[in-house]
Amino acid sequence: MTDEKPVCLHCGQEMKKWQTPTWSTWGGDIMYVCFNDECPYYVRGWDWMLKTQNMRCSYQQLYNPRTRTSSPIPVRSSSACRDGS
Repeated sequence: MTDEKPVCLHCGQEMKKWQTPTWSTWGGDIMYVCFNDECPYYVRGWDWMLKTQNMRCSYQQLYNPRTRTSSPIPVRSSSACRDGS
């Protein structure tokens, strides 16, 4: 992987490097997450999760540089995961 950071597929903002929790099973120490509070993926996620899962949470885009795949990461607030946990 180059020094270039990945960009969010939903808002185009550069994703931030994120240290995975020690207890995780994601198979990598460093991931990238979109922490844009105005990202349409994150904004729409609140309504979607409440309507379909009856949960008060949303999701952000997570990118795994080892597998080169993207997936959602669930969050309960805009500050969730920002400290690397």
